[in-house]
Amino acid sequence: MGLFSRKNNESAVAVATLPVDPALAALTGDYSIDPAHSSIGFTVRHAMVTNVRGTFAEHEGSLKLDGSDPGSSTASIDVKIASVDTGIGDRDGHLRSGDFFDAEQFPLMTFRSTEAAQLGGDKYRITGDLTIKDVTKPLSIDLEFNGTATDVYGNERVGFEGSAEILRSEWGLTWNAALETGGVMVSDKVKLNFDISAIKNAA
Repeated sequence: MGLFSRKNNESAVAVATLPVDPALAALTGDYSIDPAHSSIGFTVRHAMVTNVRGTFAEHEGSLKLDGSDPGSSTASIDVKIASVDTGIGDRDGHLRSGDFFDAEQFPLMTFRSTEAAQLGGDKYRITGDLTIKDVTKPLSIDLEFNGTATDVYGNERVGFEGSAEILRSEWGLTWNAALETGGVMVSDKVKLNFDISAIKNAA
């Protein structure tokens, strides 16, 4: 089931002339991300030899899905930086400090989508503006649509999972330390991970 139209004129003609898929049209509406059943995290190389994984426990966001005009669908996410959790208190404190996120001065990391495209099947790419600290740059997130379900409380849910890679230095996260054996303590490349469950808002 497609959620977003392809970005080319031929597909645009097809979308305009073919009937709307009723199952797709039924998804139209506003959704709120369920933080209790969603995860926003990251993976970064530490000391050149292993990976450190972390999550942001507090976040909120919304999706606007348009089944009749899928390319108009949008996503918006706000992440509370102070909620970073890597399982080590001292490390989390360092990440919140001015060396990294400076959570006191810049409490939120935000993403606002600007366009979406279908890559094939249930795979999509969402492009938008990612803001960390006082820097805003474009980011593309590859996503897979996991389908829909009605939970035991009667909530209609949609699910997505995806990832993206950034160079943290491009957002002003430049702290590092040289290793005696060569290389650095923390890699510049960071993988962002998204596992999203969103609930359709009441009409």
